[in-house]
Amino acid sequence: MSSTPELIRIGTRAAPMATFQAEQVAALIRKHAPDTRTEIVTHTTEADKWQGDLARLGGKGLFTKAIDEKLQRGQVDVAVHCMKDVPGDQPLPEGLIFGAYLPREDVHDVVLFPNGSDHSSLEHLPPGAVVASSAVRRKAQILRDRPDLQVERVRGLVGSRVERLDKGAHGWSAMVLSMAGLRRLGLEGRAEQVLSLEEMLPAVGAGVIGVECRRDDGPVLGVLQQINDEKTMKELTAERVMLHGLRGHCNSPIAGRCVTGPDGQLVLRGMVFSREGAHFAHAQLWGEDGNDPAVLGARVCAELLRQGARDLIMGIPH
Repeated sequence: MSSTPELIRIGTRAAPMATFQAEQVAALIRKHAPDTRTEIVTHTTEADKWQGDLARLGGKGLFTKAIDEKLQRGQVDVAVHCMKDVPGDQPLPEGLIFGAYLPREDVHDVVLFPNGSDHSSLEHLPPGAVVASSAVRRKAQILRDRPDLQVERVRGLVGSRVERLDKGAHGWSAMVLSMAGLRRLGLEGRAEQVLSLEEMLPAVGAGVIGVECRRDDGPVLGVLQQINDEKTMKELTAERVMLHGLRGHCNSPIAGRCVTGPDGQLVLRGMVFSREGAHFAHAQLWGEDGNDPAVLGARVCAELLRQGARDLIMGIPH
């Protein structure tokens, strides 16, 4: 039986949203292990400082790389990550494992408009209007339904993005962000339009906070197992097995969402898009005998590949 650690140092990015997530993890640890103290250790990653296309810097895995290195070196005891930022085409760093996933938050994407705008939905924007978005997945789905719009990539902290929208930066008429992210910053009131999952399928791992630790750290792993949400873990497993099989890179418009039905049966829906959203592969399958999430993820991946998903991914530059 592993002893309860006296202190758990929580590694996280220094961005406001990331530190909020780390505080959530700290609160859960203290609740389930009241004798354990927590300390949040922040780090500003290369990806946080970079304002250009992440693919040119090495991909969104840079959001997690520096924190993982601190964990491997023993400078922190756990690392907190948004699971949508954890690459699906690379193995986890040596010696590390995810010990817990928090219950999934709202996965919907929402549309914001500048203060004083006359618009309240993407549908009513005039042709040629500019929509700001950070994700190729969002761009593909916006242009699938509104090919007459322009979608521009935007980077930076969410709060600063909203400020730039209100100041009329770059002629943006709207911006698409995640509802979960806005809520963490207390900005959910800015969401004018909530996009349905038919209009905007989320990223794999959307709304899930994962807590990573060293595989051989039994005491910490024991605490994390107490805060782990089994339902979220199963759904995420199906999504990430699908993502891993597709071997998509950070510029691949891949979307996926697994849900658990009232009877406990898993349902996984996956989509892969061309850059402009005109072509896509789509699959939705239910868990079969055993309801194994890894098997379901592999089946959906195979169906997407059968429909040409690999050609769509390979047609988009890294």
